[in-house]
Amino acid sequence: MSDIIKDGKFEYAEYGKKDGPALVLLHGLFGELSNFEATINHFSSTYRVITPLMPLYSMPIISTSVGALAKYIEKFIDHMNLNNISLLGNSLGGHVALVYTEKHPEKVKNLILTGSSGLYENAFGGGFPRREDKNFLRDRIRLTFYDERFVTDELVDRCHELVNSRNDIIRILKLAKSAIRHNMEKELPSFNMPTLLLWGKQDNITPPHVAEQFDQLMPNSTLEWIDKCGHAPMMEQPEEFNRILDEWLSKNS
Repeated sequence: MSDIIKDGKFEYAEYGKKDGPALVLLHGLFGELSNFEATINHFSSTYRVITPLMPLYSMPIISTSVGALAKYIEKFIDHMNLNNISLLGNSLGGHVALVYTEKHPEKVKNLILTGSSGLYENAFGGGFPRREDKNFLRDRIRLTFYDERFVTDELVDRCHELVNSRNDIIRILKLAKSAIRHNMEKELPSFNMPTLLLWGKQDNITPPHVAEQFDQLMPNSTLEWIDKCGHAPMMEQPEEFNRILDEWLSKNS
């Protein structure tokens, strides 16, 4: 994995072919670039894979929202002079991808959503009434995964640190509320680009009926399921995730 590149106000990592087609990966609210490690390794031989770090915990609290993150991604894509991109988002990253794509459909060749918010999501925790309790946090994080092995002490400690920082918890709650308010149901029928909905069958955060609703509303979508998989398929079932995505991108390149 490459080091983070700092370029003005942007931070990102870049892998693969400089002259290859652009594949941009957007992480979720508690996600990190390492969540996409297997995806990056698989696609960097044929794609220019770019993973921006979204300023989830550094943007001004007053303007923290899904819309503000989409504007950040707009500026990043313009700064990188990217066109005809394949845009992939997980969870909140999928929602940001949707808001960006609605405003700039000419930039997005393909859209890939996996466990995306934008219609409905089971919030991580309303107000975190027991955020000091690591066992409570562990139980909440467990909802994200089908396989409990992914609920590591390191992940619990990272979430514990975030939710016990006053400024960070305010941003987390603002983003969660913004995601609920910013429902995309009315906009989705206008998304005409090829769209892959790549969903875990055991997703508890954005359950299967959410994927089915996306599929019904989007005119050029393909819905693919991954079994024994929760809210982060690229982590839990990376080989199957990459296989399905690779085949779909080959058909829509």
